[in-house]
Amino acid sequence: MREVPGNERGGRWRTGLLLAVGATLPWGLITAGPAAAADYSRAADNYAGSQIEAHEGVHGSPGTSRADAADQTLGHDVSGHQGAVDWAAASGSGARFTYVKATEGTGFVNPQFGGQYDGAHGAGIIRGAYHFARPDVSSGAQQAEYFIANGGAWNADGKTLPGALDIEYNPYGDACYGKSPADMTNWIADFTSTYLAKEKRSALIYTSTTWWKLCTGNANRFGNTDPLWLARYATEVGELPAGWDKQSIWQFSRSGSLPGDQNYYNGPMGRVESLAAGPSAAA
Repeated sequence: MREVPGNERGGRWRTGLLLAVGATLPWGLITAGPAAAADYSRAADNYAGSQIEAHEGVHGSPGTSRADAADQTLGHDVSGHQGAVDWAAASGSGARFTYVKATEGTGFVNPQFGGQYDGAHGAGIIRGAYHFARPDVSSGAQQAEYFIANGGAWNADGKTLPGALDIEYNPYGDACYGKSPADMTNWIADFTSTYLAKEKRSALIYTSTTWWKLCTGNANRFGNTDPLWLARYATEVGELPAGWDKQSIWQFSRSGSLPGDQNYYNGPMGRVESLAAGPSAAA
């Protein structure tokens, strides 16, 4: 046996004993076996906003026609839930950007991702990938690396948006994945700082104001670093999470003229192109 560091809740470290799995100690105590595998049974049906709609519902009658649409750029997001997408038709219906679910936790890759992601690109739609967060199964850094390795990397081709972290209600249990507000905030920071270090781009954070208040205590530390992709199915954006004075993207409806969820980028097409191009792009 040798002494090794072991995790405790809250990030503290303690000394533990490294033993062979299933070994019997001299006094007859049986050591614990391997931890149960993470549950991904619902992963194919988890997508950006699936749990927000279930917990928060729809407010008013959101639609695709809005008085301020001239100041917004229409886009959408899809996942394996949509299956094969007719990207030419989506472009013809006004889609200018899209986000595609790539991964969940560290154990699920959207089987439709390649076709959806490449199909959007082929239709001339600026595309990005998003990751469905599972703070209950592994660290933020591990999930950022898994996301990058399975479609979430940024490409400086002017047609690829930086990756997005979809952080919302837990579809498998406790809404906040069993984490305190401080632990949840640190988990998000672990993901976003890893993505920034690896890709040299800040990840977008997708969430709802209600979930953010509940599970991070309305943390205000990300507003100056990570663009906000807000979910609220209503005729108005409403209150934003602390730290942000504006949203970059608003997911405003679960259905409309485009496949999947309907989104507005907060500004004209040139701003979408600037986000794709990155900070080193010529002015």
